Amino acid sequence: MVAPYPLVFRPVLLPKVWGGRALEALGKRLPDPGARYGESWEVADLDATSASGAGGGAVRSVVDNGPLAGMTIREALATFDPPSHGRAPEPFPLLIKFLDAAENLSVQVHPSEAVVRAAAAAGTPGVHLKTESWYVLSAAPGARLYIGLREGATREALAAAVRSGDAARVVALLREAPAVAGECHTLPSGVVHALGAGVVVAEVQTPSDTTYRLFDWGRAGREAHVEDALGSAFGDDGRVSVADAPRAGPMAEGDLCARLAATPRYVIDETRPRDGDEVTIGFPCLCTGRAGERGFVVLAVAGEGELAASDGSFDALALRAGVTAHVPAACARAALLRGGRGLRVLRVGIPA
Repeated sequence: MVAPYPLVFRPVLLPKVWGGRALEALGKRLPDPGARYGESWEVADLDATSASGAGGGAVRSVVDNGPLAGMTIREALATFDPPSHGRAPEPFPLLIKFLDAAENLSVQVHPSEAVVRAAAAAGTPGVHLKTESWYVLSAAPGARLYIGLREGATREALAAAVRSGDAARVVALLREAPAVAGECHTLPSGVVHALGAGVVVAEVQTPSDTTYRLFDWGRAGREAHVEDALGSAFGDDGRVSVADAPRAGPMAEGDLCARLAATPRYVIDETRPRDGDEVTIGFPCLCTGRAGERGFVVLAVAGEGELAASDGSFDALALRAGVTAHVPAACARAALLRGGRGLRVLRVGIPA
């Protein structure tokens, strides 16, 4: 038996045509000095991925600290909370990443609820909902986010713009917003979206790698899924599938915490404990809502501090920008954040 403790995982680093080298500022050791890296998968437990995303195979985070080092996330969590007799361990219910968009990401959409229902009825595999939230860590001057379609945009107009290959025509149909550090945008499945160039984000999402690429800014050689994308962006009635993409933040100066996202699968709170403060990992946010019955994921996004145990049940973990840890429910009661210089932490709660 191993006493539960916060788990840190080896990052899974993915080169991307749109990536850069900004992940180094988050402490990631990019193995190829000549490559452009777009994604660092911090917490992942997928039995399969899309061929155009992570190559099609399984991706499971591997523990990098403590006595369970070398185990996969699923094996480690089953050690703390063994499944009932005869049942296989459940996969971890979230996928958490850092993304460096040195160039525009493709304009894309994840399957809408209607598309997923139809695929399930037809027995079509590999079609899953994917709700995601972007927390903007940094943004170059003038950097943009593309989230949703402008009022009056039609399937026919979007299809024609994509076929033309004219980026200006496509952008004219997209809702644009400035990328602002500290803001969080939550994108339900079915929303057309793209990260603009010059943005680094922390991304929390449901564990799916199903993405339909609609427009790729003139890049050659990457698969497009135009009809699938249009089928998810618009319903059979011609209306946009999802009209709302909630936005929250940045935190007000002087606030201890703020709720940034609330979905059925996760909630995200930000906390900024002052130097010397101690904040329990299950701190009640000033906003309404519950989370944490199945534990937390902690992402340090700025400053310094540590994750410690009030009862000494596990060794303290140093926090700095780029450190991600999963705090299992079994040790969450004793876990606390100790503020250091400029510490900012995202706490992702996993409802039961």
